[in-house]
Amino acid sequence: MRTRFVAGNWKMNKTGEETRVLVAEMLPELSAIKGADKAVCPPAPYLMSLANLLAGSGVGLGAQNMHWEASGAFTGEIAPKMVAEFCQYVILGHSERRAYFGETDEMVNKKVKAALAVGLTPIMCVGETLDENEAGQTAAVVSRQTKGGLAGLTPEEAVKIVVAYEPVWAIGTGRAATSQQAQDVHANVVRKSLADLFGKDAAEAIRIQYGGSVNAKNAAELFGMPDIDGALVGGASLKAPDFIAIVKAAAG
Repeated sequence: MRTRFVAGNWKMNKTGEETRVLVAEMLPELSAIKGADKAVCPPAPYLMSLANLLAGSGVGLGAQNMHWEASGAFTGEIAPKMVAEFCQYVILGHSERRAYFGETDEMVNKKVKAALAVGLTPIMCVGETLDENEAGQTAAVVSRQTKGGLAGLTPEEAVKIVVAYEPVWAIGTGRAATSQQAQDVHANVVRKSLADLFGKDAAEAIRIQYGGSVNAKNAAELFGMPDIDGALVGGASLKAPDFIAIVKAAAG
């Protein structure tokens, strides 16, 4: 059985004080929820302070990005060991990174390997744009991103990662994929690609989150699908009651 996992991607939102207020509001109820893994992924400047707040709470901490090199002349970047000092997770290959900052499958692959090397759990994002979806290219795009991002990993390494399927047309639009649409991509594209790479047993062990306008109202229906193992939550993770409700739905 795969334990469901809900992570909140705060993106470029909240000040330091707002971050502390949000965590203080969420933490008592989140800590009490058993049966699902949960994490928050704030902007990089707040990782250290939140690591202290979350210590021992049962709520994990993730970064939103990192570089693949261990150190060097990469102004503005964060090295894997820097992230691993404070975090358990790191989001990699988010569609916004791909669209706005030119990240490729090859770059994502380097980051996944670098994250695993320092003991981080990568949350690797895949997903098609609206144009790709309407052109019937969902399977081809998502399969390419999955296989490209995880190329060269062993099955033992692969079971440590999390894949997040986020159709780009559903992110922040309020237009979520239906639970059946998401299930079909999770089972027939992502998990099939994982099986092609690592074998059926490893593929069955890897968690696949759904992301894209997940909210308190649609979470339970999404989690009712056999291949949806949690969620990577955007906007709703910035509202304590909504995020708590989503994690509760994941815990069943």
